[in-house]
Amino acid sequence: MKYMATYDMMESIRVTNEWLGSTAKAAYSYPVFGLSMNPMVAMAAAWGEVTERSFQRMVTKPDWNINSVVAEDGRDHLVDVIVEIEKPFGDLIHFEVQGRPERPRKVLLVAPMSGHYATLLRSTVISLLPDCEVYTTDWHNARDIPVSAGKFDVEDYVLYLVEFMKHLGPDTHVIAVCQPAPLTLAATAYLAEEDPQAQPNSLTLIGGPIDPGAAPTEVTDFGRTVTMGQLEQHVLQRVGFKYAGAGRMVYPGLQQLASFMAMNSETHATAFYDQIVRSARGEAHEHDRHNRFYDEYLAVMDMTAEFYMSTVERVFKNREIARDVFEVNGKRVHIGAITDVAVKTVEGAKDDISAPGQCVAALDLLTGLDPSRKASHVEPGAGHYGIFAGKSWRNNIRPLVLEFIDANMTHERRKLEFANIKSLHAR
Repeated sequence: MKYMATYDMMESIRVTNEWLGSTAKAAYSYPVFGLSMNPMVAMAAAWGEVTERSFQRMVTKPDWNINSVVAEDGRDHLVDVIVEIEKPFGDLIHFEVQGRPERPRKVLLVAPMSGHYATLLRSTVISLLPDCEVYTTDWHNARDIPVSAGKFDVEDYVLYLVEFMKHLGPDTHVIAVCQPAPLTLAATAYLAEEDPQAQPNSLTLIGGPIDPGAAPTEVTDFGRTVTMGQLEQHVLQRVGFKYAGAGRMVYPGLQQLASFMAMNSETHATAFYDQIVRSARGEAHEHDRHNRFYDEYLAVMDMTAEFYMSTVERVFKNREIARDVFEVNGKRVHIGAITDVAVKTVEGAKDDISAPGQCVAALDLLTGLDPSRKASHVEPGAGHYGIFAGKSWRNNIRPLVLEFIDANMTHERRKLEFANIKSLHAR
């Protein structure tokens, strides 16, 4: 599988399906067909519309689409997406709210690098913006990164996080969602030994596989049973000539998307059929529930082969972080070195990706942290997506996370919060 030809073949299949959808949409939307009473004409045009949109979204990076936020003064304030640090494999970005006093809560939201773009956390960012200065990691699509930029594995990922945390300073509150939770914990431990003054004030780990062996799921079973040789042979490919990363070894996003959809093929097939029917009846629209979900779900990115392989081998198979034997640049990272950072874990009771028990395992590794600075929460009835973007996040988890941040805010930040409140009342 490790050939450009197989990568280009997948892209050719995608382009062909997009073209077929576009052709059907154009042909069966021709005005003369308006005279036809055959419902299959409208169904064919609707099939073309849904098909074209679906396959087009697979190579389009979604926009953040966060234009404004309402502040305490009741006014809409424009939001600018500012790149704070630009690096080959990912940027640190800031959602800067124009004309609003700086928020005392400075939050670094660490987005997953697991096949989807950081915009998967759009609703999470929107929910935090009114109360926080929000920064997030914006990982790049590996197919667009030239081979000359070098490698990017789990150790490089940790060092990126270390650099971002140092840039933001010690009054930062870090929230890691899903995949980056173990590596963010390792980055914090790395700082605890190398630069203690740069550690964040608090660390919230949401639904992450700190110890994948604590509660088996389909994901952990796959990681345990498949061999590294099988993965290398069957899932890795070289980027084709169409993209700037031509020749780079990657785990293709299209291949991962096929795996995602195969796991719930009946659900997805029903959703697309229903959307075609709605479109044929004229009931579908640009921003309906189906399009909002699938515009994000179908937008996939390639991961570097070394990042994917090292994640499977070191995080899932060898459980290096769970066993506290993880190394960065040949130096062992001791989780127990964290003594000044408050840590909270959040899990969903019905999470079938990072099951309850996997994330809370982090607290047992924090042997140097006072128990009063540890906290955990299991959200009843919540699945994986719900604990960071759904109703459970908005109604229950977000308030708890903000309370945790406030309880571990530095004196200087508290003074800033008081000054902002005083200024608001003065108006």
